[in-house]
Amino acid sequence: MRRPAHIHAIAAVSRAASAKAFLQALHKTCPIRISKILTDNGKELSNGLLACNGAAGKPHEFDALCAQLGIEHRLTRPRTPRTNGMAERFNGRIADILKTHRFNSAQDLQQTLLRYVALYNHQLPQSALKGQTPMQVMKLWHRERPDLFNKRPYDRAGCDI
Repeated sequence: MRRPAHIHAIAAVSRAASAKAFLQALHKTCPIRISKILTDNGKELSNGLLACNGAAGKPHEFDALCAQLGIEHRLTRPRTPRTNGMAERFNGRIADILKTHRFNSAQDLQQTLLRYVALYNHQLPQSALKGQTPMQVMKLWHRERPDLFNKRPYDRAGCDI
């Protein structure tokens, strides 16, 4: 059964607001200066492939926020999931956790996800990072290129790592 179009529109607006809120929180807490962001062509992120940065009329609200923050917003080519492979794999791992665990509360879910993110960033070596963890690589980048950072990365789980 298809949902009415107005429900799709409300969902897209809600997802767009969530995308903007996420980018604002990331910009505030991320130790690295964000100069470019690569996203898919989802309606919460773009008006379409040609609409990025306002090329096809009024810019999407996510594009407008990127411009306000001085971030170049790039879009992946349609139907190329491998372009975003690491993020897709991470999302798949989160989906596995959600499918295989029973949570007693929203707080239980939040704590489980925070523990997984801490494990991923501090304990799980990544082949794309030559066998190092994301935190090890970030600290190395900070030593080699401190000009790329807003603040020093430190060992704390959550958004502040």
